[in-house]
Amino acid sequence: MSTVATAPVLRFESVRKTFGEQVILDGVSLDVPEHSVTVLIGASGSGKSTLLRCANLLEEVDDGAIWLDGEDVTDPRVDADAVRRRIGVVFQAYNLFPHLNVLDNITLGQRRVHKVTRAEAERRALELLDRLGLAAKAKEYPDRLSGGQQQRVALVRAIVSEPRVLLLDEITAALDPELVTEVLSVVRDLKEQGRTMVLATHEMAFARDVADQVCFLADGVILERGTSAQVFGDPQHERTRRFLSRVREAGRL
Repeated sequence: MSTVATAPVLRFESVRKTFGEQVILDGVSLDVPEHSVTVLIGASGSGKSTLLRCANLLEEVDDGAIWLDGEDVTDPRVDADAVRRRIGVVFQAYNLFPHLNVLDNITLGQRRVHKVTRAEAERRALELLDRLGLAAKAKEYPDRLSGGQQQRVALVRAIVSEPRVLLLDEITAALDPELVTEVLSVVRDLKEQGRTMVLATHEMAFARDVADQVCFLADGVILERGTSAQVFGDPQHERTRRFLSRVREAGRL
């Protein structure tokens, strides 16, 4: 789906984040257009996950600003919980509540945070579960599901509230290789639906196929940014070329 030429849904403006003396993000600026998929690539420790955590206000930025629909959400006066209600997040750990069944895991936030009635929350959840082939698992508990099924449930939980942007952080990292495909197919479907997404991934072939915008991070800086064809097909920065060369040697691209 083509991007819309309007103000970005999410904007990072000169974002800086440190942990002690270590600089994790060093002046990162990035626009995420509506109905687009932005993919963050780079070696472990390059700052990808921290950037996503800053976007969801799980980490406080040291300098710069993050804007969601034109609102500076890093302003200390902003209600962080209200911001998070507009952002869907899925991490590599599924983070499902083990004492709740699938349906309750998905609807809890809808009922408690968004004040949706139980009947409406369950209707939305069951519709999405059916779409992802999980309707029969609605009453199961997480420990009865495969890793791929748990991650798909986590995706349903993240999108059921229709967030403005979906942040996906290495969502296949904890999965066995045979389960990766089923989770990535869900992300492809979300792209086709026009969801605005930012995802960090080591699945390079997937990143190449799904991304509208690719950002290569190293040492907390975006060294290269462009379309999938540009970054994967004709990288301009030497470090990008070296990174992709190693990826190809490992058979991941």
